[in-house]
Amino acid sequence: MKNIFVVQVGVGGVGRELVGQLLGVRGALAARYGLRLEYLALADSAGALASGFPLSAETIHAAMRAKAAGGSLAASPEGRAIQSWDVLLPDGPCVVVDVSAAAGHEAPLARAVAAGHRVVLANKKPLSAAWADFVALTRTGATRYETTAGAGLPVVSTLQGLLDSGDALVRVEAAMSGTLGYLCAELEAGAPLSAAVRAAHRLGYTEPDPRDDLSGADVARKALILARTCGLPWELGDVPAEPWFPPELAAVSRDEFMGRLEELDAPFAARVAESRAQGAALRYVATVTPEGARVGLRAVPAEHPLASLRGPDNLFSFTTTRYAEQPLVVRGPGAGQAVTAAGVLADVVATAREM
Repeated sequence: MKNIFVVQVGVGGVGRELVGQLLGVRGALAARYGLRLEYLALADSAGALASGFPLSAETIHAAMRAKAAGGSLAASPEGRAIQSWDVLLPDGPCVVVDVSAAAGHEAPLARAVAAGHRVVLANKKPLSAAWADFVALTRTGATRYETTAGAGLPVVSTLQGLLDSGDALVRVEAAMSGTLGYLCAELEAGAPLSAAVRAAHRLGYTEPDPRDDLSGADVARKALILARTCGLPWELGDVPAEPWFPPELAAVSRDEFMGRLEELDAPFAARVAESRAQGAALRYVATVTPEGARVGLRAVPAEHPLASLRGPDNLFSFTTTRYAEQPLVVRGPGAGQAVTAAGVLADVVATAREM
């Protein structure tokens, strides 16, 4: 039996779901592949659960219950405060899993790769930092990052498979925000944007400040990661994103923004009406070609795969040299803790098998 040690950074909703899924499949993985995944440490922004030895399932479950109730890992019986999660890494190779949303992890992750560790990312920020950081993380194949683009959908692996088999990118067109997809569907159904945003916020589809979704920045990061996967040495500023709100609403408080949403109703109703008159559907689309990228609202023709999207589903359309006449399409749920955690776990298992 081969023990594979895991150090996980981030125990929010997706992180706790991942812990539960990983512990749940350990027996099956041991029987199937002769390997056992062992948590060596779990870290959050305030501290870590670590003893220098594999953590017991009982200890982990107790810490996850406390974390879900608002506690910190540092306050757990085997918890402690730490300055940085990279002090938790063992001398021998392990799998570092970053399911946080924190910035600034690219340098310690690159050091981990250089030291012989493997990395699995759901955190988009290390891969959308400087191009040099992306190269440091990915050039040796030591980093898997499937869920950074399409949650549990096989998007990055599909693109990598096309490229590795000699295909070449012509164009990627994608709707890859479940939140913005929901808003487009509500607008098409006749809801004013103000009501759609408030409903999405109430349902938990948006970030606490909906402008974090409505800015398009998250979609731009995903588009950049796909472009970089194709070898395009772009920076985040090379992928402009069209926000859903004017600059004057960017500087106000969240409460004031929510109170002024009605100001956006008429402009968006006009855009929906215009696209409908063209026989098209309004979608928030990221387009990536070797010549450049753009992210924003587009009226897509009725026959386009993106026009058939409903609700929060994501869709990725790959046009390549091989798939020139009819694009290769990947479609399905693009958000959700369970599917995202499952995608991360699949990357962890694939990495463990390679090790």
